[in-house]
Amino acid sequence: MSGTLQVRDHLLNELETGVRTGEALIRKIRPEDWSFRPQDNFRSLLELVHHFVLIPASDLAIMQEKSEGEVGSIENSMSGVEDPERLAAAFRENFEAYKAYILSLSEDDYLNRSTKAFYMEHGHLQVQWQIETVTHVFHHRSQIYNYLKQLGHEVSFFMLYA
Repeated sequence: MSGTLQVRDHLLNELETGVRTGEALIRKIRPEDWSFRPQDNFRSLLELVHHFVLIPASDLAIMQEKSEGEVGSIENSMSGVEDPERLAAAFRENFEAYKAYILSLSEDDYLNRSTKAFYMEHGHLQVQWQIETVTHVFHHRSQIYNYLKQLGHEVSFFMLYA
């Protein structure tokens, strides 16, 4: 296996860690937690979790040059869902679809194929999009962790890597 494909797989493994530990965080949420908003200009926990579980699906749509409307439909697809198990399952399904796409790319496409998001002037390589997705998931996982800490949940740093 080439070094490029090893790096691709390491990034997928890291993303899977974010998904697995994100699922565990989501499963800790109680019904009364959903409306929590640390400040007026922050998302509620429900809004944050909806965004979080849709990252693999929306980032995949963006890297496949889907339209703003198509991405918007994805981003609204969990509206009204408050069941932690259903949200965790959707996160896993979205990750598996994202992973299948990344694994379907040839090494040349992975390294050299550029796609442009509807909101950007210039494109990014597929490898760059993958890095963006990993950082995007970990950014919001951290926010969820902090929200749960503020709500008094038993969460520890160690669960983020279990």
